[in-house]
Amino acid sequence: MSSPRQDGMRPSRRSELIAFLVLAFGVWPFIAVGVVGGFGFIVWMSQIVFGPPGPPAGLH
Repeated sequence: MSSPRQDGMRPSRRSELIAFLVLAFGVWPFIAVGVVGGFGFIVWMSQIVFGPPGPPAGLH
């Protein structure tokens, strides 16, 4: 059971559905793309600084 808000009003089922849809299809996809893109950028920059992955140079 949810506790009543300060103004005594509870959010309606319609407003909760709209909030869910906005989060599920509007906000979270952008956050997911940003996280994956940010991780890719970090990997790319680290390879520029430290070189590509592979065996050490002396083991050829």
